[in-house]
Amino acid sequence: MRRPSPLPPPSRPTGRRDGARSDAPRGAGDSLAPRRVDPPRRDASASRDDAARTVADDEQTQPVEELWHQRGRDYGIAPVIPFDPAARPADDVAPAGDGDGPSGDDPSDRARLTARDVWSAARARRRALRREVRRFTARQRRRRRAWIVSLSIVAVLVLVSIAAAYSPLFSVERVSVVGTSQLDANAVQAALADQLGTPMPLIDESAVKAALVGFPLVESYSLEARPPHELVVRIVERTPVGAVQGAAGYTLVDAAGVALATTPEPPAGQPLLEIEGGLSSPTFAAAGQVFRALPDDLRGQVTTISATTPNDVTLTLGDGRSVVWGGPADSGKKARTLAQLMGVRPDASGYDVSSPEAAVVR
Repeated sequence: MRRPSPLPPPSRPTGRRDGARSDAPRGAGDSLAPRRVDPPRRDASASRDDAARTVADDEQTQPVEELWHQRGRDYGIAPVIPFDPAARPADDVAPAGDGDGPSGDDPSDRARLTARDVWSAARARRRALRREVRRFTARQRRRRRAWIVSLSIVAVLVLVSIAAAYSPLFSVERVSVVGTSQLDANAVQAALADQLGTPMPLIDESAVKAALVGFPLVESYSLEARPPHELVVRIVERTPVGAVQGAAGYTLVDAAGVALATTPEPPAGQPLLEIEGGLSSPTFAAAGQVFRALPDDLRGQVTTISATTPNDVTLTLGDGRSVVWGGPADSGKKARTLAQLMGVRPDASGYDVSSPEAAVVR
C-alpha cells in the first residue's frame, strides 16, 4: 500500500508570502492585471519544516474523530466498530469501488464501514477460531492416539508373555536337586517326577512339600525355576547330633529332637546321647547347641555326650579323655581354651573348660 505524502497540496503563489515584498516598479498596465511574482527561493529543510508546522496546525484545528479517520485511511487501518450478531448485510448498500472502501467523492463516505464489512470480518473471525479449535483438537487426538498405541503394545506383550508361560513351551522337563550330602538326590527326583510336564507357573508347591515330607533329613527347601524347562530344588539337610538308644534300636536325631533314621546298630561317626529328661527337655537342647558349636576336628572325636542339667554337658572323646563343657554359653572361648590345653597337655586324662578363665587339667 502506498503511503501518502505528509506534505499538503501546493497552494497558488501570491505576490506577498511570509512578509516578502516586491520592489519591482509597476507600470500602468500593472494596475489592470495582476503581475505574477515568483516566490523567493528557500532551501529544502525550511520547506519541510514549514510543511510540518502547517500539518501540525491543521491537525490541532481538525476534530479528533475526523483526524483519526483520516489517519486510518492513510495507513489502511479500519476503525473498530462493535460487532452486532443480529446485523445482516443491507440490501441498499452501495457497491464497493476500487477495493479501498465505498465509492464516492466525499472522504467521510470512504471512512464509513458498512454492515457487509462487519459481517465479513465476523465470519472471517469465526473461520479462524474454527481452524484453531481444529488444530488444537487434532493435537489432542494425536497425543491420545500415541498413548492408546503404547498401552496396547504393552498389553499385547503382557498377554503374549502370560500365554507363553502357561503353555507347554515353558513346561518342566528336568528336576535338579542341590544341597544334599546324606540324602539320596535320585530318590528326591523320583518323588518329584509328577511335576514333569507342568508349566512353570502351575507347579504345585503343596504337592512338592508333601513329597519332601517323606525325607526326614530335609530341614528346609526352596524352588527355583530356570526357563525354559528346568526346576531346581535347593535342600538344606538337618545336622544330626547323635543317636539315642531305644527299644527299636538307635535313633539318629538332630538338635531339634527330630528323628532322622533308626538302625539296630549305633550309626558310624555319630556320638551316643545320654540325656536325662528326654528329647524335648532343655537339657537335650543345651547338649545339641554344645555339639553344633564344636570345631570340626573336635566334633569327629566325640563318642558320647552326657548331661544331667543344661549346665552340666560332658563330652567323651574316642581315646577315653573327658571334657567338662558346662553350658552352651561362651562356646567359642571354651573351644579355644580346650585347643590350647590339649596342645600343652596332650597326655591329660580330662579337661574342665566350664569356666574358660580358670580351666582345669586332670
